Amino acid sequence: MKISIVIPVFNSQDSISELVEKLIFELKNVYDLEIILVNDCSRDNSESVCIKIYVKHKNFVKFYSLAKNVGEHNTVMAGLNQTSGEFAVIMDDDFQNPISEVIKLIDFAAKNNFDVVYTFYEKKYHSFFRNLGSQFNDKVANIMLKKPKDLYLSSFKAINRFLIDEIIKYDLPFPYIDGLILRTTSNIGKIKVEHQGRKIGKSNYTLYKLISLWLNMFTNFSILPLRISIILGFLVSVLGFILGIIVLFWVILGIKMPLGYASLMVTICIFSGIQLIAIGMVGEYLGRVFLSQNKLPQYSIRKKFE
Repeated sequence: MKISIVIPVFNSQDSISELVEKLIFELKNVYDLEIILVNDCSRDNSESVCIKIYVKHKNFVKFYSLAKNVGEHNTVMAGLNQTSGEFAVIMDDDFQNPISEVIKLIDFAAKNNFDVVYTFYEKKYHSFFRNLGSQFNDKVANIMLKKPKDLYLSSFKAINRFLIDEIIKYDLPFPYIDGLILRTTSNIGKIKVEHQGRKIGKSNYTLYKLISLWLNMFTNFSILPLRISIILGFLVSVLGFILGIIVLFWVILGIKMPLGYASLMVTICIFSGIQLIAIGMVGEYLGRVFLSQNKLPQYSIRKKFE
């Protein structure tokens, strides 16, 4: 069975070589193996390290270097487009998933004929900020993507050839891998695996990247935010109508109107904020449509080693 392992590489000069060596050592006699490294325009020496890996292991490794930093999900899409295996395993470059768990994951997916198998952990060794972002992302996905509540959307997962071929049909500029998976199939499995502490460096996930990821989920795979803005606008209008009736009764009953400058300003600010949020949400959708129509690429491969 041929297996493709897709590893997005970003500022991993100190870890990627050891990771690939261990993958080849552990898996070359078990599967027909190909390892696909995609460098997301790293700021360190990752590209040179990956080229050396390719030269040393041409029979097992393909390497692609992108011309611009495009983020993890676009980088994974670049890797998936180069796969030829019956299954693809997507894993990070930080050594937090033991090599033995790759075999466990592939065997479980093949044995049970799942389209995708997600992993979950008894204990995660990510930073507090990363874990908090993951929890928020998980709760939002339950609503936006109609994700099963007991499913954890981990980055370490295995997908079969059918699902790979369906995912790579998506050629718009803002992919969200888990959204593409969940809209394509319900044949989903999960398996508990070990998670280790990060040995080298620190997480490359910043607040900006997490927000960008959430926006991809919000605006690419659901119109729920637009519906929420409509409902919110309706509720505010009803509230304004009720307040208008109350003021009218005050006038009829001869009740003196309070000066109310502070309350008036607060009300204006709240309602203006709601309007700006709704307009901004519409603008986000229109902006993505504009960029898609302009054929903004998911990624651009500058160098290929295959």
